[in-house]
Amino acid sequence: MRRMNVKRRDSVALSSRRTEIMKDEKILWEYNDQTLAEIDKERNLFTVHEDVLDGRFRNRLKLDDKTGTLTITDIRSEHSGWFFISSKYFNVDFRLSVLNEMSVMEGESVSLSSDLTELKDEDLIRWRFGDEETVIAEIDVKTNRFSVFEDVLDGRFRDQLKLDQTGSLTIRNTTINHGGLYLLQTRDGNHTIALRVDVALSSGRTEIMKDEEIQWRYRDKTIAEIDKKRNLFTVHEDVLDETLRNRLKLDDKTGTLTITDLRSEHSGWYSLSSDYFSILFSLSVPEERSVKEGESISLRSGLTELKDEDLIRWRFGDEETVIAEIDVKTNRFSVFEDVLDGRFRDRLKLDQAGSLTITNITFNHGGLYLLQTRDKSNTIILNVKGK
Repeated sequence: MRRMNVKRRDSVALSSRRTEIMKDEKILWEYNDQTLAEIDKERNLFTVHEDVLDGRFRNRLKLDDKTGTLTITDIRSEHSGWFFISSKYFNVDFRLSVLNEMSVMEGESVSLSSDLTELKDEDLIRWRFGDEETVIAEIDVKTNRFSVFEDVLDGRFRDQLKLDQTGSLTIRNTTINHGGLYLLQTRDGNHTIALRVDVALSSGRTEIMKDEEIQWRYRDKTIAEIDKKRNLFTVHEDVLDETLRNRLKLDDKTGTLTITDLRSEHSGWYSLSSDYFSILFSLSVPEERSVKEGESISLRSGLTELKDEDLIRWRFGDEETVIAEIDVKTNRFSVFEDVLDGRFRDRLKLDQAGSLTITNITFNHGGLYLLQTRDKSNTIILNVKGK
């Protein structure tokens, strides 16, 4: 079974995994026990049934007559569910979740609605978060138990979750770490919500002075400017390989810069300066990785080569203990295996690009890893699963 998440209005291709259908093959696509599409290669018949299920797939299905892959366009929430392709030679099933999207400013609260008006006697409702679908809240009506699990995932939800009587979940004082996929499981099925946390880098000004010029920079590139005297307000979204395209919002009154739809590649140092003040921000957007106990994982530096003066450090945990370091100037590649009670002993390896490999993973290796390079600092959240 393949799980697939897709945003509303996007398209998704449900692959048959075939490069070519055999000449005597018959292929059937089903959704919720209804036939959506058929191929009879021997009779040269290729059919899509768009009007089933109240026509919810009308004008949205495209069938590849060579491979049997089915593409659904202009996705809506009512297209979530189980899709199944079968022939006498193979079968594949898909669970498709269409994401409801929400956004919130960092530090504010957001309520994720269950869309229920009341709970029934036998209801069991769960909220899950992240790639591993970790349970963060649960209601068991039968035992009258309302529970929030705040200490999972390194405690990122501690003192921030609240459940109401309809199963809706409120997250208070949101941070970047709360952005991601939330899965709600109810009697009516599963619903996935994509929560985006936007960050405002505040100028600290209530109003820009009439002769003031303000400049925002990231990785030594100008990304936004205000010249109040000339009434010019500019964002430069296409610098840095378009990393920030369609993500910058500049407040023309205060000079505050908001970055939307953050990704790990947006981590680093941001500076704001004018004739009257300057501020430096270090923004860290965590990347989440998962690995099974006993396996190995490579945490990428994102660098292709090291420069003459580079000093690269890998840190771990709340105390940001240095566990590995590269000093190009002295040609020194070091791993510090005896720190933190020796939990990394004989497990660390650095390559020539600064990437760090951890072998024979245990649960003690789960947590926050901080990479510091010449250009930025990146945080990786490593989740360790049982075998």
